[in-house]
Amino acid sequence: MAAEELRLADNDADKYRAPALDKGLDILELLAGREGSLSQVEIAKALDRSIGEIFRMLDRLVRRGYVRRTEEDRYALTLKLFEMAHWTPPLKRLINEAMPLMRNFAHNTQQACHLVTYDKNRLIVVAQVDPPGYWSVAIRVGAQINMLDTGSGHVFLAFASEADRSHMLRKADGSVEEITPELRKHLDHVSREACEKMPSLQIPGVTNLAAPIFGALGGVIGTLASPFIDRLDAERAVSASQALEQLKIAAREISALHAGEERQD
Repeated sequence: MAAEELRLADNDADKYRAPALDKGLDILELLAGREGSLSQVEIAKALDRSIGEIFRMLDRLVRRGYVRRTEEDRYALTLKLFEMAHWTPPLKRLINEAMPLMRNFAHNTQQACHLVTYDKNRLIVVAQVDPPGYWSVAIRVGAQINMLDTGSGHVFLAFASEADRSHMLRKADGSVEEITPELRKHLDHVSREACEKMPSLQIPGVTNLAAPIFGALGGVIGTLASPFIDRLDAERAVSASQALEQLKIAAREISALHAGEERQD
């Protein structure tokens, strides 16, 4: 988009501003980015707002259940926004379809698995299943993961067009992250094999496994992934390659279920 078009778009956005709504969203986004709670003073300072402005907005957010007030008079985000995201019929349906197959995979392989979807330049973990037993390596639900250095990210990029790749890798400042020639060659391999198997770039000893979930129109709508670790304490432990085959089968079954239901809508 040309600079003049961007300026006009910004002007249009300013014309329809809702200051009160902006303040409430600013508070939610601030609390979402913090692991702990914040005091009213800390929130006002972080947002460069007066305490009076923040007080009324926090009161409404608490009353509506988006924010909770602790005994220490601090504020933290509740899970209401996360729950609302799961009210969205397509996502809720995908999770419902995937969970039984994810549980079967975790039981059969003794490995954790998770479901990843793409939304607005972000990969988000929307469901996760632990294997039976007393330990596992897993990614928490709600976590945002990177596009370029994860198995799920590689699967999404591998099946995307060049235009879609550029959109997926666009940063907040408008620049686009580069795909190296080596990664481009690897993505071609991921596309041919319809899966990813790679050493984790975050945790030593973990092998990232990922397989695509397709929608009715043929595009990737999610990935089924597993942070695989070789088990030394399990009888008949499966290998990473065996786990990947089971992961691909589960992903294909989820794809069939989801595409079939979409065609009936």
